[in-house]
Amino acid sequence: MATWMETDNNEDVSYIDRMADLVAVWEVGLSDGVHKIEFEHGTTSGKRVVYVDGKEIIRKEWMFKLVGKETFTVGAANTKATINIDAVSGFAYEYTLEIDGKSLKKYLENRSKTTNTWVLHLDGTDFRVVLEKDTMDVWCNGKKVETAGEFVEDGTETHFSIGKHNCYIKAISSGKRREGILHMLIVDDGEIPEVLE
Repeated sequence: MATWMETDNNEDVSYIDRMADLVAVWEVGLSDGVHKIEFEHGTTSGKRVVYVDGKEIIRKEWMFKLVGKETFTVGAANTKATINIDAVSGFAYEYTLEIDGKSLKKYLENRSKTTNTWVLHLDGTDFRVVLEKDTMDVWCNGKKVETAGEFVEDGTETHFSIGKHNCYIKAISSGKRREGILHMLIVDDGEIPEVLE
């Protein structure tokens, strides 16, 4: 017996059919947050459905070619994402995700070099702060925040606020060529440890 669920667009979808066709789930950390990408591939019907953060963004029915690509955008910056569908053997398929033209693994490795991420808890709320090192843009819980830069004796400080809390990201030289510049998040005069995504 199939279980039915109501979707946002008022279509009835068989929950069991959806789970049978769900072949891949990825979580991708971007500056505006962590996004969940789900992919359904009906190998008998040729159906392809892509969901980003639970919202259906692509639906194709009765595709005769079972291999190929689906390209879409993710997040506030409309980052390009591509799901590659490749035949492995017989009726087995492999699904890989590319972000900005790179494999997910390569993208995440590169991202760890170009961003810093901190997670903190203030006034009963969790916050995720991301610094984009190339632009010095600061994101907090999915929104770019207003900042003010300031040169200080041993580097720079990028000031911003989270609610009533004074925050800044301090950039100082590591003194080592390979490490380059170190970034620290200071909230109310206390350092917040960085997280690796």
